[in-house]
Amino acid sequence: MTGYDRAALVASARRSIRRGSRSFAAASRLFDHETRERVWLLYAWCRACDDIADDQDHGHPLPPGPIGTRPDPESRLATIRTLTELALSGESSGSPAFDALGQLMREVPLTRAMVEDVLAGFALDAAEWRPRTEADLLRYCYHVAGAVGVMMATVMGVPSDEQDPIAADTLDRASDLGIAFQLGNIVRDIWADHAAGRCYLPVEWLVAADIPPDEVTGPAYRQALVPLVSRACGLARAYAASARVGAARLAFRQRWAVLSAANIYGAIAREVERRGAHAWDRRVHTGRIEKLGLILAALGEARRTPEPAPRPPLSRRELAALGRPLSSHPLSREL
Repeated sequence: MTGYDRAALVASARRSIRRGSRSFAAASRLFDHETRERVWLLYAWCRACDDIADDQDHGHPLPPGPIGTRPDPESRLATIRTLTELALSGESSGSPAFDALGQLMREVPLTRAMVEDVLAGFALDAAEWRPRTEADLLRYCYHVAGAVGVMMATVMGVPSDEQDPIAADTLDRASDLGIAFQLGNIVRDIWADHAAGRCYLPVEWLVAADIPPDEVTGPAYRQALVPLVSRACGLARAYAASARVGAARLAFRQRWAVLSAANIYGAIAREVERRGAHAWDRRVHTGRIEKLGLILAALGEARRTPEPAPRPPLSRRELAALGRPLSSHPLSREL
């Protein structure tokens, strides 16, 4: 086992979240000191995995290098797996972001299965996978965001005890919030994803709307996309409502932070839906003043009992089970 420099890892993670996500950085300030630092450590690992997978730096394209020097998606995935395995083993990876996961594993009862579920999302992208059905879409959202929500809930103190019905249900609802976030990201980023050769709207949805899956951003199909965006936003609202029930079980400051994030990311999806066919004229984001208003609204929500909301039919345990039979090794590629 390696002795990590925790203070240095926390400082690096703090810089990472400030560069990578203003929305998440703003919400993280509401946590108590210990939870906030642990949230930063988890974010740093997730951000680094995203950047390696997409060949970026905190979500921004890297400068072009010599032709043929960029690693292919499978090689990038292999790097993520190798560095993560070192972290899981408590060894130094040479990367502060991956060492951050190693440090966090010592402090919080995160499980290997939780980490594997996140890695499965990167494997789907490396395989140039595309969702065919709505269930496929939700499965993808689970692996790339819902599974992170599960890890985040564990960082906040939710027991990772599947035999405890309340704990298990709370983890389900934490996953639901991540799924809601990702659905919002997908509808906002249709143009950017298409430029990168990706499309996360289900093929069945596109075919039913007479939109050729490879021409999703064609001017002739922009209006036809509007009902599909509304459908995805409706799913996001259902998952977010479920998540708010779980958030009510957290300590007050944690609840406030989670609801603030839910409000900020929910506002993005609502604005995309409101703009209709003009949703992609410019990238939707929330400004500083709007964020402040949403955080203050979350303060009031954190003091009230949320409206009852059922779990969606496909949530954490159902979606995770869709991919696990395909895995022959804990860190092997899904699909």
